[in-house]
Amino acid sequence: MTSRARKTEKIAASPLQIEIANRIIEMIRNGSVAPGDHLTEEKLSKEYGVSRTPVRVALRLLEDKGFVEVRANAGTFVSTSSSKEKFAALPVSSAGEDELYRSILSDRARDQIPQSLSEAALLARYSASNAVLRRVLLRLVREGLIERRKGHGWTFPPALDTDAAIEDSYQFRKLVECGGLRQPTFKPNLTALSAAKMQHLSFINRLSQSKDNFDPTDFFHMNASFHELLARCSGNRFIEQAVWQQNQLRRFEEYARFVNRPMDLADSCRDHIAIIDAVLENDIDWASALLFRHLTVSSTR
Repeated sequence: MTSRARKTEKIAASPLQIEIANRIIEMIRNGSVAPGDHLTEEKLSKEYGVSRTPVRVALRLLEDKGFVEVRANAGTFVSTSSSKEKFAALPVSSAGEDELYRSILSDRARDQIPQSLSEAALLARYSASNAVLRRVLLRLVREGLIERRKGHGWTFPPALDTDAAIEDSYQFRKLVECGGLRQPTFKPNLTALSAAKMQHLSFINRLSQSKDNFDPTDFFHMNASFHELLARCSGNRFIEQAVWQQNQLRRFEEYARFVNRPMDLADSCRDHIAIIDAVLENDIDWASALLFRHLTVSSTR
């Protein structure tokens, strides 16, 4: 295939391939390689510790940008027609990170990966680059879903991994969350509640358009935020803390359920909207009854 023919193809590059391309660009910018220098797949693959395939795609990306040029029967060379300032880094899509994030959550929820494991084990299982995995791990740390072990490796925090633990959690939540609505300090945040209602309506609309038009992680964030919002409205810091802790514990269990039974999502959204409407109408007794029923039904789904 000629260089001209290759340039007519649209390259769907992976995050690893884009990362390698950007590392080559940085080598050009910092003077490690100069215009006219020969770039070989073998040398670059050894330097970056990868196979030749991602290096080959990275070089094609750079060729399409005019950063390198392919000479017949000679190989690939750094372009001599551009100044260093024009060698801008390629944009990195977050799609690969999102996919890895969802894969780790899903695999842990299904007990496909152990509670504690090394970074090398994660790299081997998901074939991700070091940089992408590192960013995903930092995201999981920020969300309280994984912790760095002392010395080496990573560990997932305790989760609701038995039927008895799940049932105990729902019974505890009924006491705490419904009680939070009846606190004398309860003060509804009307703006936040109205925004939450619109978010739930939008999610239902997306589900109605396509059963596949949703992301379980998006729903979990919306679901957790709803319960935490009601807890904040209680005006009791201990209720708010308890609800947050329960959300962290049930993260993986609920993620697995949402993936396996997506039709439950619309029902949960409608329950939340009914509770919000009752609070907005200042009918706290009805809101508490609806919340109790929602938690009861959710425990059996």
